[in-house]
Amino acid sequence: MFEFYVDAVDAATGARAGRWITPHGVVETPAFMPVGTRGSVKGVWPSQLRDTGAQMILANTYHLALRPGSEVVRDLGGLHRFMNWDGPILTDSGGFQVFSLSGLRRMGEQGVVFKSHIDGSLLELTPESAMRIQEELGADVIMCLDECPPHGVDAARLEASVDLTTRWAARCREAHQRADQALFGIVQGGVDPALRERSAKGLLPLDFPGYAIGGLSVGESPTDMYRTLEFTAPLLPGGKPRYLMGVGRPVDLIEAVCRGVDLFDCVMPTRNARNATAFTSRGVVKLRNLKHQRDDGPLDPECACATCSGFSRGYLRHLFLVQEMLGPMLLSVHNLTHYQRVMRGLREAIKSSRLLEFRATQLAAIAGDS
Repeated sequence: MFEFYVDAVDAATGARAGRWITPHGVVETPAFMPVGTRGSVKGVWPSQLRDTGAQMILANTYHLALRPGSEVVRDLGGLHRFMNWDGPILTDSGGFQVFSLSGLRRMGEQGVVFKSHIDGSLLELTPESAMRIQEELGADVIMCLDECPPHGVDAARLEASVDLTTRWAARCREAHQRADQALFGIVQGGVDPALRERSAKGLLPLDFPGYAIGGLSVGESPTDMYRTLEFTAPLLPGGKPRYLMGVGRPVDLIEAVCRGVDLFDCVMPTRNARNATAFTSRGVVKLRNLKHQRDDGPLDPECACATCSGFSRGYLRHLFLVQEMLGPMLLSVHNLTHYQRVMRGLREAIKSSRLLEFRATQLAAIAGDS
């Protein structure tokens, strides 16, 4: 039901291009998953998502458990029918909210109790309940409950977090029931090589069908992130997908692919779009800048998305200044298309043995700012 094939490996870097077969279709890797936190990629229709080149999307267990509830999603046919998305879906476990909502939760060996940010009601997430909720949501890929500690905690605290994540992973493996869902383990350990190795060694005997690298993009420097990926990715099985969670600047995607990562997700392309910031082939464009007021040209002349084909920079700037909802919608379509173009370019570059050339060209363009 799930099969992963590595079709090409870049000799200079170890980057992989492959195919991941899931119950809802084939994902060509490396791949970027747009984030639909509450069951919707903000402001973008499913058909528009397809047009951007998106193959797979992500939804959030914590938020969907609160509203509308996993039982409601189940009774309405599961996430695919609920969202009208017929491609693969991944749900996270709520582990990131252990980090991001640390002021609203209590954590212990059994699991985590959240005080809802909506109405103050309590939501308990344990490894067992995280499995039940994700099984009711019905995603193709589900994640073990883990603890994502903040950057900068001391070694003893980080080691305790790694070991707790490993114990929770074993409980998730035991509780997981659905054969049509792939359960991924999550490697933690901050930027400490020894703890990353300890985490990987604890998870590998559980023989998950894929492994994620968590706990990055939480305050560490890009240099530390890339160094961590360099020693963590080789610890993971070569014949299974490697997923870097929540990391999403284009430069980070490129550098992570060059270090052997296959899957990514991040809110950055849509969140930045809602704030009038575009990613383009010539660098970042900040549309509120006055210099775009009378610009009749496309946002990105190298992009064929509906936004770039039909609307000028001047018009897009106008939409944001008058707070028309069409602005964030159009810019979200463009940013997601740009991300998919980068991923497609990475796949093609790996297969044609020109990854380092592609990387150099992209990084030079990313340095622009307009």
